[in-house]
Amino acid sequence: MKRIALLGSTGSIGRSSLDVMSRFPDQFKAQYLSANDNVDLLAEQAKRFKPRGVVIANEALEPVLREKLRGEKIEVMSGKDALCEIARRSDVDFVIGAMVGFSGLKPTIEALKAGKDVGLANKETLVVAGEIVTDLSKRFGGRLLPIDSEHSAIFQCLAGENSKRIGKIILTASGGPFRTLPKEKFADITIESALNHPNWKMGKKITIDSATLMNKGLEVIEAKWLFGVAIEQIEVVVHPQSIIHSMVEFCDGSVKAQLGTPDMKIPIQYALTYPDRFEADYPRIDWKTLTRLDFETPDTERFRCLTLAFESIRQGGSHPCVLNAANEVAVELFLNGKIPFVKIPELIEQALEAHSFNDELSIDALIEIDAQTRQLTYERAKAVEAA
Repeated sequence: MKRIALLGSTGSIGRSSLDVMSRFPDQFKAQYLSANDNVDLLAEQAKRFKPRGVVIANEALEPVLREKLRGEKIEVMSGKDALCEIARRSDVDFVIGAMVGFSGLKPTIEALKAGKDVGLANKETLVVAGEIVTDLSKRFGGRLLPIDSEHSAIFQCLAGENSKRIGKIILTASGGPFRTLPKEKFADITIESALNHPNWKMGKKITIDSATLMNKGLEVIEAKWLFGVAIEQIEVVVHPQSIIHSMVEFCDGSVKAQLGTPDMKIPIQYALTYPDRFEADYPRIDWKTLTRLDFETPDTERFRCLTLAFESIRQGGSHPCVLNAANEVAVELFLNGKIPFVKIPELIEQALEAHSFNDELSIDALIEIDAQTRQLTYERAKAVEAA
């Protein structure tokens, strides 16, 4: 029985993770669940899965959660420190990092310090602190098992291979909802249309990131750290069908690809069962109806965020931290109707241009840079709104 701490159980990845775990009740136990502020769903999940404890990150909601779980033998905790605590507890064998954004960094670090295996869906953790996180994995023995479909695909393609023989990693991108939309119409993009992803059902933040192609940029940085390759060895290809989840080209020219239906439960299950595979009834590819697989070069003029991500990791140091913080703020402002879609890459680029290189990559330094970048990005957005 593998005891799981599921950080971010009420989000898209969290709900899919619980679905996977429920299919194998003799193999997996939801030991701890957490949410940011979705107290109603967290309480429902707790009543169904009977974890040992739950954490609501928003401390103001702890009394509400306690009331909802009155009579249940479930420990109720709140706050960021509680998230770190459950990630390192001795009654946890595996941590799923499904929290959104920068908030997932510290619990992931605590899990790795405790030698836990981490199923990582929170790509921002490696974007902000890839060197620190991968070093902790090596030092304390906890494995980083990718849950993102693209990185899971690469991980599977590398099974049994010598990683020194990698020629190129090819990350596939669906292209999002605006793949064919002319640039002159970007100014009219609405929140509703940006959230209408053609292939995947995901949370709001990652869906907007997919619409701007920032999600692919973040995945580029994540891939660099997960697989120990140079940024020049990573290529992005638009593949509208989302059947090939990513590919690896080796030094002899051979290419391996991992294919499957666009269903996040498949990579989640692989991370949980690795190195084994368990039988499951997820939808299969219908080879009778799949008649074509298309590939395109991403249009970095329309999707500037992808270029900004490449530039940030080439600059190195704290620049990816700035990229991530500015992006999180810009996406939040767009979803709240404060800025138009086209302003997202502008705010990110302004943050990167204003930032001075900093190679001090301690967690405390990154937390400070993240906070400063967020404040400045909010201020820039307000100045534009006022004008």
